Amino acid sequence: MAPRGLRESSGRASDWRPGKRTIAFAATVLLAAVFTYLAVRGVNWHSAWRALERCDAWWLVPAMAAFAAQTVMRAMRWRSLFAQDRRPRRGPMLAATMIGYLFNNIMPARAGEAARVVALAQSTSTPAAEIVGTVVVERAYDVLSVLLIFFCASPWLPHETWFTAAAILAGAAAVGLATVIWMLAVHGDRPLRWIVRPLGRLPGLSVERVEREAATLAEGLSGLRERRVAFEALVWSLAAWMTAALWAWLVLLAFEPSRGFGAGVLVTVVIGLSMIIPSPPAAVGVFEAAGVLALKAYGVSASAALPYALVLHVSNFVPLVVVGAITLRYAARQPSRSRRGATYT
Repeated sequence: MAPRGLRESSGRASDWRPGKRTIAFAATVLLAAVFTYLAVRGVNWHSAWRALERCDAWWLVPAMAAFAAQTVMRAMRWRSLFAQDRRPRRGPMLAATMIGYLFNNIMPARAGEAARVVALAQSTSTPAAEIVGTVVVERAYDVLSVLLIFFCASPWLPHETWFTAAAILAGAAAVGLATVIWMLAVHGDRPLRWIVRPLGRLPGLSVERVEREAATLAEGLSGLRERRVAFEALVWSLAAWMTAALWAWLVLLAFEPSRGFGAGVLVTVVIGLSMIIPSPPAAVGVFEAAGVLALKAYGVSASAALPYALVLHVSNFVPLVVVGAITLRYAARQPSRSRRGATYT
């Protein structure tokens, strides 16, 4: 038996073991630090400050109009993923979208995805499981749209060594998505029922309840099962991403007036692909590193690219946080009014 002093010291040591939150926080800080280092590596800060001073801020006016338009388009894309006879109203969809963006910008690991599910479930009669299904499908449409834009635009983009890795990623994503679509088209919601059935053995759950929730979740996968829903969602998705490319390009013109629209497309593609990985709050560091990497393909130095990436990030962060906070406050003060809008259209 261990001596008492050793037992006490061991007990104190166990009290200091890092919990899951501590580990998650440390991982978030480490991820942000690594990508921040990649973004600022090789930057001449004097040159970067001069580039920021020389920028033509008037280009930010049309850029912010494009940013607002693509934000609304994303909300409408999310709404289009619901079955046509089960779509929530546009107002609650837009409000939940803004609340989700708020939490994505202030919390790590894309916590806004869960926040917007809760926000929409509380303001409409749509089941949470169905909403979760549309959120999962939406992420697939994001990846698919970015890769489609990338491959369509690639003949006009500079060629970099990392394009091969992007092609491999595209192929893997396409195969995975095609497999899911085939399974849902052939077998309906039976694969989902089979996957979740073991959960019925858990205390407080039953096989019937789990299968019922699986059927509800399958309703949210209409964007993969119904061709008309899928086509509408893809159109909204491509429109939103191309408008985002317009926003990125207009901000770029404030720093690099000679750059063509293709540069905005490449910046959008690289940033979009970088969002696949779990991110720190507001994708700090990840966003900047992606912007610098994209402009490197055009021969833009890190000292000139970093100010652009920072301004692009701020023009994304500030409006979403401000509008999201206002929307959240309004939703919290007017719960009954939100619930009166809980109808399908």
